[in-house]
Order: sequence, then C-alpha cells, then structure tokens
Amino acid sequence: MTVRLSQKNINELPETVAVPSYDRRALTPGILHIGVGNFHRAHQAVYLERLFNKSHDHDWGIVGAGIMPYDAEKREQLKCQDWLSTIIELDPEGYTARVCGAMIDFAEVSNLGLIAALCKPEIRIVSMTVTEGGYFVDPKTGGFNADHPDIQFDVKNSDTPKTVFGAIVAALQIRFSQNIQPFTIMSCDNLPHNGEVTKRTVIGLANMMNSEFADWIADNVAFPNGMVDCITPATGDRERQMAVDRFGIEDPSVVVCEPFRQWVLEDNFPQGRPALEKVGVEFVQDVAPYELMKLRILNGGHASLAYAAALLGIEYAHEAIETPVIRAFVEKLEKQEIIPTVSAVPGVDLHQYLKQTLERFSNAGIGDTIPRLCQDGSNRQPKFIFPTLSDRLEQGLPVPGLALELALWCRYCAGTDESGKSLCIDDENAERLQKNALLAKTEPGAFLGMIDIFGPMGSNEQLIEEFSIALDSLWKHGTKATLKNYTNEKVIA
Repeated sequence: MTVRLSQKNINELPETVAVPSYDRRALTPGILHIGVGNFHRAHQAVYLERLFNKSHDHDWGIVGAGIMPYDAEKREQLKCQDWLSTIIELDPEGYTARVCGAMIDFAEVSNLGLIAALCKPEIRIVSMTVTEGGYFVDPKTGGFNADHPDIQFDVKNSDTPKTVFGAIVAALQIRFSQNIQPFTIMSCDNLPHNGEVTKRTVIGLANMMNSEFADWIADNVAFPNGMVDCITPATGDRERQMAVDRFGIEDPSVVVCEPFRQWVLEDNFPQGRPALEKVGVEFVQDVAPYELMKLRILNGGHASLAYAAALLGIEYAHEAIETPVIRAFVEKLEKQEIIPTVSAVPGVDLHQYLKQTLERFSNAGIGDTIPRLCQDGSNRQPKFIFPTLSDRLEQGLPVPGLALELALWCRYCAGTDESGKSLCIDDENAERLQKNALLAKTEPGAFLGMIDIFGPMGSNEQLIEEFSIALDSLWKHGTKATLKNYTNEKVIA
C-alpha cells in the first residue's frame, strides 16, 4: 500500500519510516529560509528535525521563502503535503527514510510577500541557499557587483525590489523604523567566507540607497560564516519511485541524499539561535580552515572528475570515480596540487578526508549525475578551482593538473563529447563559453581571455602555456590518453 504524504496520513506510514516525535502544532517560526531546494531540506531542516525530536527549541520552526518561478512550484508541492518532506538517506549499509516536519509554512512567492515575511518579529534568523552565483560578486575584483542590472533595478525601486538582497534591505529598513530587532543573516551556500560575501552584498546594496542605513546594518546585523556539506542529487522519477517501492510513500518532492552531513558555524547570533550543537553542528571561532578544506578537496574533486566524465560519456559520479584513469587523475591532482594549498584543520587528517571524500563519490545509491556536476561552470569554477590555481601561480608552483582541469572544462564547453554526441551546456554564459571554447582549439587565449570569468589570472603566461599543452592534447589525443599522460608524467608528442 502506498500512502500520500500529508499530516493526516502520517500515522499510516510503515513503521520503518521515522516520523516527527513532537507535536508539530507546537512549533512556532524562528527561521526564514530563502531557496527551499533539496539541499536545504536534506541538511539544515534535518538538523532542526533532530533537535525538535529531542524536545528542544520548538520556537525555531522554518518558514520557507523564495522569489523564483520554481519556488512557487515548490511551495505548491509542499503545501499539498502540509510542508512535510520525505528524506531518504542512501547508506550503502541500508537505506533509511524519515519524514521531516521542521518546516511549518512557506511565504507567498513574490518580493512583497518575502518582505512581509521578513518583517515578522519572530523571525530571528534568515538563512539562504541561492546558489554560488547568486551573490552579485564582481569577478574582476571579488567585491560587490554594483553594476549588475538587477542591482541597479533595486536601487531605483527599493520598495518593490527584484532580488533577494533588495528584499532583505527593504525588510531591515522596515524593522528598523518599527524598532524591531534585526535578524541574523546566514548563508548556507558553498562560498569561501560565505557570511562575509553575504555581508558585502547586503551592505553594498544598502549603501547605494542610503549610506547611513548601510552603516547601521554593518554595526547591528550579524553574518556568520559557515561550511555545509551533504551530497544531495536532484529529484527525478528514480527518486520518486524509490520512495514508493522501498518505503510506500508517495511524495513528488522526495529528497535523497548521502548519510554524511557536516555543518560548521561561527557562533555569531545576537538574537539567539537553536541549540544545534546538541545534534552535531560544530560551532567554532574560525570556519575558514574547514570551508577551505571542503571547497578545495570535495568541491574541487567534483569539478575535476565532472568534465572528464562528460567527455567520456559517463552518466554518474560513482561511475566516474570508479573509472581508473579518472580516479588516478583526481587523486594525483588532489595530493600534488590541491591539498598542499589547504591549511591545517583542527583534528582533521587531510589525506584521510580525501579518502573519505572519494568513498562518498563512489556511493552508487546517490545517483549523482555528471550533468549536475557540470552545470553552472562559469560560477562554480571561480569558487572551487580558481583560488587553488591562483595560490599556486602566485607561489610559482607548477599547475599541470589544474591547467588540465581547465582544459577539460574548455573542451566540454565546445559542446560535444568524444563520440560526437552533443552536450547541453547548462550555464548562464553557455553561448559565449561555447564560442570561445571552439576558438580556443587554435587560439587558447580566447577561452582564458574571458576576463569577467578568469580575471587577471587568464593572462598568466605559465597558465596559458600549461593550459595550451593540455587542450591541444585533448583535441589531438583524446581525454583518456591525456589523463594517462598526466598521471604517468609522460609527454605526448
């Protein structure tokens, strides 16, 4: 028998499915989360669910929010099941399922609806997952991109802004005028120093509207840095059928994820916070070493295998890491070029962390697709690969593996795999990436010369030389031969 997920049906679910042990009617709002995707529900919401099940902090229920069309679709899906979500953890030792009830409402999906929700006094933390590219970072300077058309629109239309950050500034202004304490703003995206990036964007926008109010935000609003980790693929028919077949749950919004979770946070919450340390969240004075480790070793590892796998026609991440030539490439790149740039992390053996990371990549149950890992490269590469590359270039260190990773991305952006099959470049800059990737076949500088993506690093002579050699090899000899050449340290004529 299959049970359609809802509050009234929750007691009809099989005993193998964990359900909330607390009274959801007793939950009250405390957190508003912008961007209710799979990652949020597999990560932050599950930590809060665990806390609520321990009978703690029931005044920190989650209110969902968003401004994009897909947010409206997600809201309707979740509304039909009373904001409940099924979370399936794909542990190779045995799959488990839980129903998460930490979300208790979802704001109207519009900027005015978001502003209204942000103004409610009970909201003391505003968290967000708006993707790595959603923070209006200027690729040339690394600072706030004040020239972005959406930012310019918000400056001229501060009462009816277009962006999440415009809504946040508008709500803070209203809270200030009504003598309501400001909320803490907590990014849950994979960005180096994500709290500082968020602060720069919020204050940068506010400063364009009212410099005195921007100073007030700087003095009164907290932006804790945090590192988040849990591999969470997209939901498709496979995942929905898994919920039905294994657990008897009909949930069109089911989330599947790996059993591993990590969340490291700076303890900077002036208006209070839930006691998340009781359920495994690590509160530290400095998140930087943890986030650097994760962004470079795990996210950099994903980037390293993704484009090679796509060119070889591989569909899933676990298949990629089980392909000997790709695994050898990733391991050598990590050990020789990435890990040496990662500072010591308290209590962590970096090589053991790499071993665990590769084991996580090999979890076949996750079904993490190569197209998902390849998407949005023009935003992800600058976050996951470029900082490591820049550090090594500044120190005059060799970068053959990192240059090869860039060449693999470039070859992928040319739009076909090695069999000639078309590749879908899922990137806001897709057309330009493909044009310059094709030009780079004979003029390598055409790709590295996209200054809005590569910045000044693209003109580095050492990088141009090593990138040119790698790209030429990919076109002449193919992906496997080029990867073998790198791992065996041979030179292809």
